Amino acid sequence: MGKSFDEYSDTELYYMLCEDKKIAERAFSIIFSRHSSRIFAYCRRFIGNKEEAQDIFQETFLRFHQSASKDREMTNVPAFILRIARNLCVNYKKREKQSVSFEDFMVADSSSETESEKNEMMDLIKNALETLPDDYKEPLILREYNGLSYNEISDITGQSLANVKIRIHRAKQRIKDILSPYLLEINENIK
Repeated sequence: MGKSFDEYSDTELYYMLCEDKKIAERAFSIIFSRHSSRIFAYCRRFIGNKEEAQDIFQETFLRFHQSASKDREMTNVPAFILRIARNLCVNYKKREKQSVSFEDFMVADSSSETESEKNEMMDLIKNALETLPDDYKEPLILREYNGLSYNEISDITGQSLANVKIRIHRAKQRIKDILSPYLLEINENIK
């Protein structure tokens, strides 16, 4: 090998996972360092629980490593890893069948106006996101937090492009509807 591991593409590194142990470990380490923060952020936002998200995150990379095969056609490693994470998150949600109501997340008032209002708004946004059905939450997270295009989201989720756009629009509308009373109250207090 004439070049440094950092110089290899994700696809080249993926195929190196089938090499001897030392090469495979180094290739995996580079892929992990390139994509782990984005995958953990996705799991964390989708699941909502840090500990469960951590478990799914670890399982994602374990399954990714186990998937290594010279016979598999690999063209987009980040999308492949994200698809594994997505499937694990969706399966976790199905098993847990968690239903969260917005009322469970009501934030208590605080005395420090500007900083507490900012923190409260961030909590409200996070909590509004948690109340969305998974089929709305997932495309919104992929779009807003992971910066994926509608086409990439369509490829990862297996949904039509039109369906992805509709679900993201509806997710944003639901969050806006949830937050509008609070925004109105904040605006009233400013006047």
